[in-house]
Parts: sequence; C-alpha cells; structure tokens
Amino acid sequence: MQIIPCSYERHAAAILDIFNDAILHSTALYDYQARTMENMVSWFKNKEAGNYPVIGIENEQGELMGFASYGSFRAYPANKYTLEHSVYVAKAHRGKGIANILMSHLIELAKEQNYHTLIGSIDASNQASIALHEKLGFTYAGTIRHAGFKFGDWLDLAFYQLLLPTPLQPVDG
Repeated sequence: MQIIPCSYERHAAAILDIFNDAILHSTALYDYQARTMENMVSWFKNKEAGNYPVIGIENEQGELMGFASYGSFRAYPANKYTLEHSVYVAKAHRGKGIANILMSHLIELAKEQNYHTLIGSIDASNQASIALHEKLGFTYAGTIRHAGFKFGDWLDLAFYQLLLPTPLQPVDG
C-alpha cells in the first residue's frame, strides 16, 4: 500500500463508487441521490482550483482502497486557515487502518500548506470515525442536533477539530 495523489483520469470512477456506497448505504454523507461522473468533474476542478489535495491508497493491483481530501470550511476571508476534511474507505477495505494512514498524511499536508484548523463533520452515530479522529488528536467541538434527515431518522452532526501549529505568523486580510 502506498499513498498516491488522485487524479480525475485515473481515480474519478473509483471515488464515485466509494461516494455512492456512502450515500446509498450510510449516513456518512447527507445526500439522497447517487452522484454522477459530471459531479466528479466539478469536484476535481474545485479541489484543483483551491490547491486542495486528493490523496488515496491503492493496493498491489492498482485498486483504490480509500481516499481523503479537504476544502474550505466556510467561504469567508477570516476562515482562510480552517479546512473541512473527508476520508472514505471502500467497503471491502474497511478495518485495515487505511483511514488512519490517509488522515495522518492529510494532517501533514495541511501543515505544509500553513493551515491551522482541521474540522471533521461526522454523523454522531459513526463511532468508528469518531474513534479515529480522537486517536489522531481531534477534540469534540459540538453537535448540531437534527442537522439532517435520512433513512427515516433525524441525524445529529458532531464536529471534531484539530488545531495545528501552523501558520507561524497568521495575517489578517
């Protein structure tokens, strides 16, 4: 297994499959409808425009086992040092430590890019993701109750954050 940068050409279909499994079978994404390849075009363009990495792990056969990325938390200038991240692992590869490897690398990339805060927005029932974030040093920052409605239930959205030692000299504006 190795961490690789993901590209639209090589990985969009695999990322789409992972996204759609999460949409259709879990509360990890608060979407109702499966995404399309057209969605992936704009998703990758937005990542590129913001200089946000998309990283993945492939197995020896070249199969994408999981991916992670981040993007802006809120689109206001004063939030420029804060990111919201995501990490997803293909169903067949869960429980192998892939999310931990991806998140650890994503944290290092955020430091290299001089960000200060990583935010994880996690469905409050997703104990595996909460445990991963706590293991990586994220702390609980609050819950929005009934933030979503899916599969006939109200969903609570928990926020976890990690404060990074970067940037050394943040600036206004």
